[in-house]
Amino acid sequence: MQGKASPRLQAELAALLTPLRRYCHSLTGNAYDADDLLHDTVERLLTRGAPVDADTLRWALRVCRNRWVDEVRSRRVRAAGNIDDMPDAVAVDGEMEGRMALVDAEAAIARLPQEFREVLMLVTVEGMKYREAADLIGVPVGTVMSRLARARKALVEYEATGPGSHQESETNNVVQFDRSKR
Repeated sequence: MQGKASPRLQAELAALLTPLRRYCHSLTGNAYDADDLLHDTVERLLTRGAPVDADTLRWALRVCRNRWVDEVRSRRVRAAGNIDDMPDAVAVDGEMEGRMALVDAEAAIARLPQEFREVLMLVTVEGMKYREAADLIGVPVGTVMSRLARARKALVEYEATGPGSHQESETNNVVQFDRSKR
C-alpha cells in the first residue's frame, strides 16, 4: 500500500467517477447517500492509496462496498429516529414520456432489495461478468445469477402491474413483491 495516492491513482479515479457513482447509487438507493458514499470512498482511496498491482476499478468498488456496509451497521446502531430520504432530481431535458419512464424505472429499481439492486447494476450497467461480480461481493456465481434473475423478474412484474399495485413497507421503503406465482 502507498501512504497517499499517486498521480496514476488520482488520474484513474478521475476516470472512474461515473461508474463508481452508479455503483454507489445501486448500493444506497438514492442520490444523496450515493454522493456521500462516493465522497467517502474517493477520500479513503486518496488518503490510503491502493496496492500498486490492484485493478483500480475493482479495488474502488470493493472499498465502496465496505464503506457502505460500515455505514449501514452504524445506522442500525444510531437508529433512534428515521429521516425520510429526499426525492431524487430528474433530468429536465427530453420528452415528457422519456422523463416519466426514467422516473418509473428509478422507482422500480429503488424498490428492489439492496442485494438485487447491487447485482443488477454491476452486471447490466457496469458490464461485469457474473464471476467478477461474484468475486467483488463475495458470493457464489449462482447467487449472482439468482439475484439478477429475481431482480429482472421483479422489474418486469412492476412494469406489468404498475407502480400503484405493490405494497410499500413503511420501515424500509422496500416493495414486497408477490412471490406466490412461482
